Amino acid sequence: MSTADLRPHDPYAALRLPEFRRLISARACFVLATRIQGLVVSWQILHLTNDPLALGFIGLAEAVPSIGVSLYAGHVADTVRRKNIVVAMVALLLLCAAALWALASPMGRPLLAREVFYTLPLYGVIFLSGIARGFLGPALFAFMPQLLPDRSVLPNAITWNSTTWQASSVVGPALGGYLIKFVGVTNSYAVATGLLTLALLQFVSIKGRPLPERVGEQLKLGASILSGLRFIFSNQLVLSALALDMFAVLFGGAVALLPIYAVDILKVGADGLGHLEAAPAVGSVLMAVALTYFPLRHKAGQKLLWAVAGFGLATILFAVSTNFVLSLFLLFMTGVFDSVSVIVRSTLIHTFTPEHMKGRVSAVNNIFIGSSNELGAFESGAMARLLGTVRSVVFGGTMTILVVGITAALAPRLRRLHDVKEEAAA
Repeated sequence: MSTADLRPHDPYAALRLPEFRRLISARACFVLATRIQGLVVSWQILHLTNDPLALGFIGLAEAVPSIGVSLYAGHVADTVRRKNIVVAMVALLLLCAAALWALASPMGRPLLAREVFYTLPLYGVIFLSGIARGFLGPALFAFMPQLLPDRSVLPNAITWNSTTWQASSVVGPALGGYLIKFVGVTNSYAVATGLLTLALLQFVSIKGRPLPERVGEQLKLGASILSGLRFIFSNQLVLSALALDMFAVLFGGAVALLPIYAVDILKVGADGLGHLEAAPAVGSVLMAVALTYFPLRHKAGQKLLWAVAGFGLATILFAVSTNFVLSLFLLFMTGVFDSVSVIVRSTLIHTFTPEHMKGRVSAVNNIFIGSSNELGAFESGAMARLLGTVRSVVFGGTMTILVVGITAALAPRLRRLHDVKEEAAA
């Protein structure tokens, strides 16, 4: 047993690093801004169209460009200083936020009222932001470990990184709902723009890091991309964790349809929508904090599978609920289960991926997970149009549970995974 194994667990190890604190502060502002902006734009488009499929197109407009650039973005993240990419892409997202603000202003509003344009300018800005997020995800994923002194801090940093994201996701939608109600769509976009400005300034303040050494690797574009894909598809643990999470998000997410639940089913309005949006993140952040103090050390694979199955079951129960408090609780539970999945998946990817390949592997992760949120939003909108809102969410939760069963059968290494550190050492 090593000396490190004998040390008491320090739940604040990563937070003792000043630059890591700046990173998660910047990420908190960024997530707050994007969650507020996402809620406001979905509310605005629903108000303009009164069509669930239009909500689905929000996800599609962001997912298509993000997927389209992801593999190239992963190559870029392993060949260009990662801080430079992060700063450039956050600056582009800041411009997108300012454009949405301008379109919602008195001067921009007539453009959306013209039948020839209608919601096209909004979807155009979302499309551009999808490109930015496609480049940002791999760079930010690969940059975070570079701020740590050694790999012993990595599990704690992953948990705090996830906790920060989830905590901001709690506040963002609730704040967005109240902003819509009390200050209107235009000023809500202004708040999101201000928060993105703060995020950009904090990212700029972090010292850049050189790229990790690449031992014997030729980084021509085609070979570089293929090496990242080969790594993912040759590692059953990483591939199965990614596939499990991807299909759970693709089929099981009801978030895209929450405006319809808030208006037509639960009848709680904009501020109620904010609470519905925040409920999963409340569950996620509480579970993430708990895992900071009590990390998952044993039977990680089984816990991952049970957590995703629980996510699917909670989604089905939410679909048929007509009680606001019960619906909040069930969404809260989806967040609890999702937090386990996020942390196990992130730990697997960071642990088993060499530093010099993290941009490319994260790019594949972005295709599997990040874009499946947006594709899931489109799937939810399309199925709601076809089956109705409630039936479509029941279908998604049922498919999630089915995917868990298939993954458990086809990925015995994940099912038998006991301890991530022991598996990595072996």
